[in-house]
Amino acid sequence: MRYVYLATFFLIVLAVSVLGFRGSLFTHPPIEIFSDMDHQAKYKPQAESQFFADRRADRPAPAGTVAYGRSAGEPANADFLRADSAYYEGKSSDGSFAKGFPAEVPVTAALLERGQERYGIYCAPCHGALGDGNGITKQYGMGATPTYHDDRLRTMAEGEIYNTIIHGKGNMLSYADKLDVHDRWAVIAYVRALQRAQFATPADVPANHRTELGLK
Repeated sequence: MRYVYLATFFLIVLAVSVLGFRGSLFTHPPIEIFSDMDHQAKYKPQAESQFFADRRADRPAPAGTVAYGRSAGEPANADFLRADSAYYEGKSSDGSFAKGFPAEVPVTAALLERGQERYGIYCAPCHGALGDGNGITKQYGMGATPTYHDDRLRTMAEGEIYNTIIHGKGNMLSYADKLDVHDRWAVIAYVRALQRAQFATPADVPANHRTELGLK
């Protein structure tokens, strides 16, 4: 029986030595048998270094460094660098929300068709097919969804709508992972079409189509 007690005692000592008292609070640093890389010889971001003459741990990129995903000698362009803030962020150069559509997004029938398709998948469940906020989610107890047809949203800059798509707002989550840049603008174009349709007048119909609708 004595050997059982001795074996148990040594097992307890071994367990304490190996596992330590992780998670416990001490006034002095605990004894670490195995540090498990808790302490590493490294610099943290923006830390000071005694090794370099300028005492900065963060080092500037060497001359000739090539951005990831590009080839050496390939010229920079706005598309790769996403330098066009109006197209990629919906903002003007002064940081305000851009009005209208960027030059890269001509509003065509094809763009509206694409926007209608994407809208039907990602937007209509909440905002409704007409953009009036009466989507199917309302039947399941979801809070009120804004209508696109009030004056606030009708006069909202296109860039602000774009910003809402990529960042979300209120109960609406971000759709940046579901809609790429072009599709975001396509959805915005279709939203503008829905808004225009709700407040259209006979004068908005092209002359060659008025007779088809019985208009004079």
